Amino acid sequence: MNDVIDISSTIIPKSDQLNAEQLLCDNLTITVTRVEVGNSAEQPVSIYYEGDKGRPFKPCKTVRKLLAYAWGTNGADWVGRSMTLYNDPEVKFGGEMVGGIRVSHLSDIKADIRVSLTTTRGKKAAISVKRMDRPVTVDHVGLINAAADLDELKAAFKDAISSTKDRSLLAQYTEAKDARKAALTAPPADETATDA
Repeated sequence: MNDVIDISSTIIPKSDQLNAEQLLCDNLTITVTRVEVGNSAEQPVSIYYEGDKGRPFKPCKTVRKLLAYAWGTNGADWVGRSMTLYNDPEVKFGGEMVGGIRVSHLSDIKADIRVSLTTTRGKKAAISVKRMDRPVTVDHVGLINAAADLDELKAAFKDAISSTKDRSLLAQYTEAKDARKAALTAPPADETATDA
């Protein structure tokens, strides 16, 4: 039997954020929908992205430095930009190689980047990032129309409206959301009714 059965959804760790283990099998290209700064000393920045299902990417300090260097320090400017993430097995935490999330490609940069950054106490490493030729595009209307329930619809619509400021696109997303909500909340057709 040659059927392909993708089991990747079954190995996602239970976590409130994107986890490096999710990237063991494949890289992930994301498009930023919003950036938040919180009070956590270790992970103060949460990068939300299209399809994150409430599990944002919380970059380590090295990646935050890279993003600030490449895109600037105003996280609001990052919305709509894309990056490709991968699992780097060489990342250390507490002296142990545990793996971590790193960036391989960025949109909205003029050329490839190579910069020396402090990665651990007193140690610098050269970080290379390739320019992404084309940002990822997401079919927001398709995701809204495919929502299986009201929670999925709410998440898909939230991602859609936070991805753009274009009024015509916002109108399309709102129209699609209203139509899908009507379909999801419509009473089931009475199959027992017959013509008299």
